[in-house]
Amino acid sequence: MSPVLAGVLQLLALLVALGLSYRPLGDHMARVYSSEKHLRVEKWIYKGIGADPSVEMRWPAYLRGVLAFSAVSLLFLYLLQRVQGSLPGSLGFVSIDPDQAFNTAASFVANTNWQSYYGEQAMGHVVQTGGLAVQNFLSAAVGIAVAVALVRGFARSRTGELGNFWADLVRGVVRILLPISVIGALVLVACGAIQNFAGIHEVGQFTGGAQQWNGGAVASQEVIKELGTNGGGYFNANSAHPFENPNGLSNLFEIYLILVIPFALTRTFGRMVGSLRQGYAILGTMATIWLGFTALMMWTEFAHHGPAFDLAGGAMEGKETRFGIAGSSLFAVATTLTSTGAVNSFHSSYTGFGGGITMLGMQLGEIAPGGVGSGLYGMLIMAIIAVFIAGLMVGRTPEYLGKKIGTREIKFAACYILITPALVLGFTAVAMALDTPSQSMTNSGAHGFSEILYAYTSGANNNGSAFAGLNADTQWFNTTIGIAMLLGRFLPMVFVLALAGSLAEQKPVPETAGTLRTEKPLFTGLLVGTILIVTGLTYFPALALGPLAEGLAA
Repeated sequence: MSPVLAGVLQLLALLVALGLSYRPLGDHMARVYSSEKHLRVEKWIYKGIGADPSVEMRWPAYLRGVLAFSAVSLLFLYLLQRVQGSLPGSLGFVSIDPDQAFNTAASFVANTNWQSYYGEQAMGHVVQTGGLAVQNFLSAAVGIAVAVALVRGFARSRTGELGNFWADLVRGVVRILLPISVIGALVLVACGAIQNFAGIHEVGQFTGGAQQWNGGAVASQEVIKELGTNGGGYFNANSAHPFENPNGLSNLFEIYLILVIPFALTRTFGRMVGSLRQGYAILGTMATIWLGFTALMMWTEFAHHGPAFDLAGGAMEGKETRFGIAGSSLFAVATTLTSTGAVNSFHSSYTGFGGGITMLGMQLGEIAPGGVGSGLYGMLIMAIIAVFIAGLMVGRTPEYLGKKIGTREIKFAACYILITPALVLGFTAVAMALDTPSQSMTNSGAHGFSEILYAYTSGANNNGSAFAGLNADTQWFNTTIGIAMLLGRFLPMVFVLALAGSLAEQKPVPETAGTLRTEKPLFTGLLVGTILIVTGLTYFPALALGPLAEGLAA
C-alpha cells in the first residue's frame, strides 16, 4: 500500500469515527448544560466548595467565578511544584525553580500545557497526577463553561443571566470529561500505553551507559491531555514516545480524542439555540478549514524534492516511522487547529511550508474546530464579525440568531480578535530586538525567526506545542511566555462573557425577508473568507519573514 493511500484511508476512518460520535455526544452535552437536576456526587462537590448551583449569574459574576477559580488553581499548582522535593513520590526530583514553576502553572491553568522542561527528568508522580493531570480536566471544563455561557447569551432574551459557573464547571468534569477519559484510558492501555507508579529503572546498556526510564500513570493522563485539548506530555518526546503513543491505532485514536468534543459542540450549540442548521453551518466552516489544512499539509510533506525524499517517500525527518507522513500530518494539523499542543513529530523538521501551516492554524485562533469550548466561542465571535461585514455590504443592521449586532457587540468582538495578535507580534518583536532571547535560537535566518514566532504564537493562542530548536527554559522565555499564556486565555474570556451578557439582555429581532440566512452554505463561505482575511492576513508579514521565506528558498 502506498503511503498516500494509507494517509487517505486514515483520514476516512477518522471522519467516520467523528461522524458516528457527532450526534450522540453533541446531544448529550446539550442535555448536560440544560438540565436542572444535579447528581448526588455533584451535590457533594457543591457543598464542599460552598457553591449554590441554582443561583443564576450575570456576566460579571460569571467572570469573577472563572478568574477566582483559575487564580486559586494557578497558586496551588505553583506551590505544589515549589515543594516537590519534600513530597513523597517525587522520584528524587528537586523542587522546580520559581520562573519555571510559574510558567508551568500558567501553562496548565490556561489550557496551554507548554513545557520548557523534560517531563521524565523534572516532575514526580504527585505533581504529574495531583497537579498537571487535574488541571487538564479543570482548564478544559472552564473553556466549555465559557462557551456554553455565550451560547446561552444567544438563546436567552430580556435577561442578563448566563447560568451558574460552578454548576457548568462541575458538570463538565463529572458528566463529560471523566466518563470519556475512563473509557479512553482503557483503550490506550489495550494499545500498549503504560499505566503504573513505577520508579526510575534502567533499560539495557548502550554506548555511554545505561538508559533510564520512568514509569507513571501515562494512559490516564494521555487521554485527558488529548480529550481536553491540553497537550502536556508525561515525557519530553510527548506523543512521539512509545509509552504515550505506542502504534498507528493509538495514534489515530488520539487524533480522534483531540477533535471529537470541539466538533460535537457545534451540535450542542444548535440544540441550545433551537436550530440544528445553525450548528451545521458552524460545523461546515470548521470542517472546510480543517480538511483544507490537512490536504495542504499532506501535499507539502509528501512532495518529493530530490533523492533523499524519494527514498523516504516524503519529508520523514523528525517523524516517527511508526506513524509515517500521513499519521504525522494528521496529528500536526489536528493539534495546531485546536489548542492541544501535543505532538507526535517535530514541527521544526517539517518543510518550510509545512511549518507555516502549523503556525497559521494557531494564528487563525484555533477555531477549526479549536479547543474544547474556546474553539466554539472563537468561531461565534468570527460569525459576528462576518454578519457585521455582510451588513455593511448591503446597508442593513447586522443580526445573528435574532440578536442585533450593534456598536457595543462589535467592540467586544473586535477587542477579542485583536488581543492575541498584539501579544504574539509584540512579544516576538521584543524578543528579536534583544540580544539575550535571540541567543536561545538553535538556527539563524528565517528558520530561527520561526522558532521564536512559533513559541509566542503557541503560548498566546494557548496551544502549547513547540517548534523545537529553541531553548525556552530561560528566565526571559519562562516569564514572557507565561504572561502571554495567561493574557491570551483570560482577556478574551472577559470580552466573550461581556458579549454574552449584552446579547442575553436583548429582545429577539423578528426575521424579515432581508435577514441574512446564517444557516446557508453562502454564509459558511463568507465566514471562511472572513476568518482567512481578517485573522490570517494579520500575520502575513511575520509569516513572510519566517516559514514562507524558508519554503520559497528550498
